[in-house]
Amino acid sequence: MAKQKTDKKIVKQRTAATLAVTALFVMIAGAFLLMMRMNVPNIRVLFSLTLAFLLLLIVYLVLWTLCANNKCSRVATIISRCYLVFISLGVAFFFTMLGLIISNAHTEEADVDCIIVLGAGLRNDAPSLILRYRLNAAMTYMQEREGTPVILAGGLGQGETITEAEAMFRYLISRGVEESLLLKEEASTRTQENIEFSLDLLSEMGFDREHITIAVVTNEFHVFRSKLIAEKAGVKAVGVAAPTPGLYLRVVYFSREAFALAAELMFGEKSVNSE
Repeated sequence: MAKQKTDKKIVKQRTAATLAVTALFVMIAGAFLLMMRMNVPNIRVLFSLTLAFLLLLIVYLVLWTLCANNKCSRVATIISRCYLVFISLGVAFFFTMLGLIISNAHTEEADVDCIIVLGAGLRNDAPSLILRYRLNAAMTYMQEREGTPVILAGGLGQGETITEAEAMFRYLISRGVEESLLLKEEASTRTQENIEFSLDLLSEMGFDREHITIAVVTNEFHVFRSKLIAEKAGVKAVGVAAPTPGLYLRVVYFSREAFALAAELMFGEKSVNSE
């Protein structure tokens, strides 16, 4: 009898803990939704990562609570152990992706036939902070490669009145970059299209993608996946890594990129043309 009372007490305590975390989940979700309505920059990524973590925690707490219930403790214990193994494998896979990203987060020196700058969103028709870092890195890289054509890749995003390519063009021209070197690719809306449509432009200019080397300019967290996509499209690519400003943005973008890289490795097509 005493054991049953103890078990019930444990179940109540664990149920209370689960409900408390669930209430915290609801409050945080509400706060994030409010911040998204206020258009706080980069909040969607942090929102997704935080809620995913809390959901995983809530599932574990439910299983943890059921383990204290005599009627289902055996089954719940088996499921919770499998769940922890699943989470452990997921964490290991996440850090493997992160390792690949970090190990390639640097600029490679090479003789290149073309430089491609990948778009990254606008703010009031001007390059976003992330995109400005890419453009500055591109200008530095161009200084030692005079005469190399530069493709500015980025179409019209949601809420934008000019294309990312046009905004990048204006930014570079205002800083003294020679206009004749710049080409605009204004149809793409994601990394795969940035690269594939840029390669189409190069083909129109007479380049053979199987015999050229391109430099892909992007932020350090994005270098590995961008090179991977370029290689799938049949071209040799090196990365030009722009810094990622601020600790907050580094955590957010590196974490998000780990999931994007996993998706690319598991589900990405051999060639963007097949999409």
